[in-house]
Amino acid sequence: MSTDSTRDPSFRISDQMSPSTTVVAGFSAYGLAGLTAADYLVDHLDLVETGHVTAASLPSITPFEDGRPRHHSRFFSRPDLDLTVLVNELFLPTWATDPFADALLDWTDEHDVTEMLVLSGVPYAHGPDEHATFYVASDDYRTHRLADADIQPMAKGFLDGVNGALMYRGIESALRTGVFVTPVHAQVPDVAAAVRLVEAFERVYDLGVDAGPLTEFAHTVEQYYQELAARHAAVEEAQVPEDRMYM
Repeated sequence: MSTDSTRDPSFRISDQMSPSTTVVAGFSAYGLAGLTAADYLVDHLDLVETGHVTAASLPSITPFEDGRPRHHSRFFSRPDLDLTVLVNELFLPTWATDPFADALLDWTDEHDVTEMLVLSGVPYAHGPDEHATFYVASDDYRTHRLADADIQPMAKGFLDGVNGALMYRGIESALRTGVFVTPVHAQVPDVAAAVRLVEAFERVYDLGVDAGPLTEFAHTVEQYYQELAARHAAVEEAQVPEDRMYM
């Protein structure tokens, strides 16, 4: 593996307001379902930007809207709601996920975050009856959040990339950690998968989030998501591994 600086990325988190005790994250990945779901939560819950992540020594992007640039990885909160959402539009190659997770987890430790949930779409083989959302979660997350939730555990496999790094922290520390996983397809964005993730989130957190308008929401940003997917494809062509889940 190359030893140049691009293989030693660093991340810095800047915030204008401390996060809530619960952090929910969506990352750019195949199908963009988790990112779409997180973006929708921000829009539906009227959250405002409270911080961002900057990356050094890593191929980056600068999204923009109406001619105004913005950070690619942003935190959103609301003073009267115990929820912070991370919308991460930067594709993280596998070799960068551990440093990213370390920076994120150092930040959650510093601010006494007690719970982290990742919304994730993953391209794995599945039958027509398996279009559902499953969970992988630490024992304390299951006890605290999933005892009465109608969500099934993922049967067997392993997580890698940023999902795996965050989940490992859940095993080794007091941070309650969960990943909601649903199968995704090649269309961008996979709206049906994003809807399943939002519905699973609402069943667990009961914040009055209606997933019904998500299809329309996703269509309004479809071109932008397609451009993100094109960048992801370019990363794949460069033979940079991506975040995956093995079954």
